[in-house]
Amino acid sequence: MTIEVLNESGHALDVRRLAGLSRFVMDSMRVHPMAELCIKAVDEETIAELNGRWMEKEGPTDVLAFPMDELRPGLVDEEPEEGVLGDLVLCPAVAERQGETAGHGTEAEIELLTVHGILHLLGYDHAEPEEHKVMFDLQAQLLARWRSAPDAAPDAG
Repeated sequence: MTIEVLNESGHALDVRRLAGLSRFVMDSMRVHPMAELCIKAVDEETIAELNGRWMEKEGPTDVLAFPMDELRPGLVDEEPEEGVLGDLVLCPAVAERQGETAGHGTEAEIELLTVHGILHLLGYDHAEPEEHKVMFDLQAQLLARWRSAPDAAPDAG
């Protein structure tokens, strides 16, 4: 797996941990081992511009997901497809505010947004109530497993 994490946000970001989390999620979802993912952390001005251009929404947001090869989670009895999963754009400044409001801090919020974004890249959505439940339950399970696996974080490769 190729996971590139770029920090252009001006905020401190543990890129090694973020890459490790991404690898953990992609492995858990049986994404092909040669898949590629790029995560870029940006400032509020940049993400607001992207949000306006691509989502037709005003102002900064927390995470944007740009799927590339429309990869989907591998099923147990199928081989996953090789390709480019896509790009995630995160905004640590927005994550900091949301993490504070939620009471779990910036790092936990960035982890949540990373998992959320990867699930979007894999085709999950939350527009409908049943989709919302599936996606958010899976997101919570992946985060709980990540946080309980002491050896998952250091191996960001």
